[in-house]
Amino acid sequence: MKKVLDTIIQLDNQTHNPLRARSREVTKEEFSSVYLRDVISAMKSSLARESDGVAIAAPQIAVPLRLFVVAQEVYDEKAKSRPLVFINPNIVKKSRKTAVMQEGCLSVRWTYGKTKRSVAVTVEAYDEEGKKFSYGGSGLLAHIFQHETDHLDGILFIDHGFDLEEFTEEEVREAEKKNKEES
Repeated sequence: MKKVLDTIIQLDNQTHNPLRARSREVTKEEFSSVYLRDVISAMKSSLARESDGVAIAAPQIAVPLRLFVVAQEVYDEKAKSRPLVFINPNIVKKSRKTAVMQEGCLSVRWTYGKTKRSVAVTVEAYDEEGKKFSYGGSGLLAHIFQHETDHLDGILFIDHGFDLEEFTEEEVREAEKKNKEES
């Protein structure tokens, strides 16, 4: 637990830390730009390198834009044609019902804890061409939307999580392997 607290203090003491600042909106001029395509490409590459990653927000690659990408495998079969990129997202609807789930973060590696979040949410956002869309999710997807939106506001799950624990990478990989064997 001391290492978790040290991580929080270290993150808070960094000047100009994009993980701790509210990200700016993507402007109309930036939609379909080479810059935005490069940022999205870098985010997708970063996410693909993490076997346990399900989503990533732009501040996690040190880009202070209101943008997140969700890994395609999180979606069900019907949703594969839906956007994976959420630009200037806003949660417009949350269920009153909440649930506690285990959570981790690529920015606070190998720290896990529990968070209480709405079990269903609806997000309005823009795709890469600037077309507005609305997407509802429940369970893990709702949890992801809330986690990533928090990133865009400078909030990390460790700020409101509880029962935080640190693990080694080996312990996490072993648990993942065991879970796959059991399913």
